[in-house]
Amino acid sequence: MSQERRTAIVTGAARGIGAAVAKRLSADGFAVAVLDLDEAACAGTVDAINVAGGEALAVGADVSDEASVAAAVERIAADLGSPTVLINNAGITRDNLLFKMTVAEWDSVINVHLRGAFLMSRAVQKYMVEAKFGRIVNLSSTSALGNRGQVNYSAAKAGMQGFTKTLAFELGKFGVTANAIAPGFIETEMTAATAERMGVGFEDFKTAAASQIPVNRVGQPEDIAHTASFFVSEGAGFVSGQVVYVAGGPKD
Repeated sequence: MSQERRTAIVTGAARGIGAAVAKRLSADGFAVAVLDLDEAACAGTVDAINVAGGEALAVGADVSDEASVAAAVERIAADLGSPTVLINNAGITRDNLLFKMTVAEWDSVINVHLRGAFLMSRAVQKYMVEAKFGRIVNLSSTSALGNRGQVNYSAAKAGMQGFTKTLAFELGKFGVTANAIAPGFIETEMTAATAERMGVGFEDFKTAAASQIPVNRVGQPEDIAHTASFFVSEGAGFVSGQVVYVAGGPKD
């Protein structure tokens, strides 16, 4: 990266994978906009970055709302500088079997993941094109390959992969890359909630998952942060349109 500090936006950065990515990008030298639905919830991530000597800004925004996204990106550009790195991490689950899934459960998941990634990417691409440098990293999932009770989530995460490859085609000539990370089992509040929904203790849930993973452990948010760090680096300028499964071993 050049000596000039660049600005990164990480959505869904109040906790979990997003928080880990935000902290890692700050350690890499970026000014980081920590964006989540509730601005107050971003305080922990922002404080950790500031204590470590970085620069961070808490931003509250609904990524599925066009006006909210536009206002957030304008504020970030004014307060931190033109954003040239975007991590589309914001996501929710509304798990249910198909015959019980409501339209609201379908729409909310699709809107946060896919509509959100679209709105955020559209809003920041102009800054990237002007700078002739940009990095977009989209969070997919191994659930893109299909997962019982997650028809909405699986569809959204599969869509993120096609979205990523298309961005790579459209933006590559402007020095902008787009890649996707598809995590497997990562120990977060979201996976803990899944265990609770299934009526399984979280420790037992993790143990069962680890037994199916070649490295014999579940993933940590920092595992994904390391991958994101590479994708946004100067050295990754020839890597675009890729989907990397970070799942402790070969995907099915």
